[in-house]
Amino acid sequence: MSLIASDQFRIVVGLGKSGMSLVRFLARQGLPFAVVDTRDNPPELASLREDFPQVEVRCGALDVDFLCRASELYVSPGLALATPALQAAAARGVKLSGDIDLFARHAKAPIVAITGSNAKSTVTTLVGAMAAAAGRKVAVGGNLGTPALDLLRDDVELYVLELSSFQLETTERLNAEVATCLNVSDDHMDRYDGIEAYHLAKHRIFRGARQVVVNRQDPLSRPLIADQVPCWSFGLDKPDFRSFGLIEDNGEKFLAFQFAKLMSVRELKVRGAHNQANALAALALGHAVGLPVAPMLEVLHDFTGLPHRCQWVRERRGVTWYDDSKATNVGAALAAIDGLGVEIDGRLLLIAGGDGKGADFAPLRASVARYCRAVVLLGRDAGLIAAALQGDDGQPVVPLTRVDSLEDAVRRCAELAQAGDVVLLSPACASLDMFKNFEQRGRRFANAVEELP
Repeated sequence: MSLIASDQFRIVVGLGKSGMSLVRFLARQGLPFAVVDTRDNPPELASLREDFPQVEVRCGALDVDFLCRASELYVSPGLALATPALQAAAARGVKLSGDIDLFARHAKAPIVAITGSNAKSTVTTLVGAMAAAAGRKVAVGGNLGTPALDLLRDDVELYVLELSSFQLETTERLNAEVATCLNVSDDHMDRYDGIEAYHLAKHRIFRGARQVVVNRQDPLSRPLIADQVPCWSFGLDKPDFRSFGLIEDNGEKFLAFQFAKLMSVRELKVRGAHNQANALAALALGHAVGLPVAPMLEVLHDFTGLPHRCQWVRERRGVTWYDDSKATNVGAALAAIDGLGVEIDGRLLLIAGGDGKGADFAPLRASVARYCRAVVLLGRDAGLIAAALQGDDGQPVVPLTRVDSLEDAVRRCAELAQAGDVVLLSPACASLDMFKNFEQRGRRFANAVEELP
């Protein structure tokens, strides 16, 4: 691993998971650095003081003069670059960077880079498993699991990274072997001025990419690239040249590449059109880096889904319950509603609500009207969702119920559901108004469902 120039001072801004990975990396390099965090007691403070007692750490309000002692600030994804102290330091010539930028400078193996408003964890996991099944020495992480800098090793043959828009804001040039933005829908509108700013952050993933994968059914996923850059696509329609999609034969749907069927959709253990799209995206990315088809299909055949991502919980009295707590934005909830709604014999009962992060909930209206029997709402922005689900006549497009707890929501859905229905927790909101994180929300839901008589 090459050393970076050591005659300059650096500051790690933010002492969470990625911040500690930066600390470990810079310490291994023998470089002078300090750590700052806007919180009085950041999550990794005890670990830092125990493992790196020699490192200066300052907690609380950011000191611009101290920041300006550094040549480069490695900014946590959780801290907006618009933070006044960071902007003041940048105006005085300090470079704002991040862990992914640093990773890209040091990674020796090809990178598969994956972002998107939804499904990036599932697709990242699938591609990582496909590479491992093909015998590649693969390292998987980034926004998912292990921080990118902790993955750096000389024996790695392929890196598969999930990347958030926040991480990409400080990524100048990733130079991925293949990059994709799976989809773009309203998310984090409490941090961005609008969808255009969010879209631009996502598309930083394509800088320096040698190949790209695009979603044919989402124009916002397609980057402006030179004609000579190979472009592969995926979508739920019939595939053409250099594309993955669905072919129907005698009423049965198949995952396909170009004009060849690969496997029947019935062989997938995960349900819904959105999961078919995830499988096709993973196949496209794996194909781009030369993974053979057979092990990729084996992985798809065995994959049962990630926790809290349209995860089957229970069947009770002919009603199936799914935990999609990871649906923390409108686009993710729509994917689940549309993906399951088109497949089931009955109707959906949707549990939604929480911290909407400034999103527009209006796109939910048509799909809720098409597929839902009722919607049960809870959390801080329940009222905003209820308002968005009003029809032109001023009445809700389906019956709405407001409850105070997730347990109440589960009990209400059990009362309303009929045989053949699906109860879906897909909140379209973040969880932090009521829960520690989306995982805790999902566990609480599953526990409540299991306790139903």
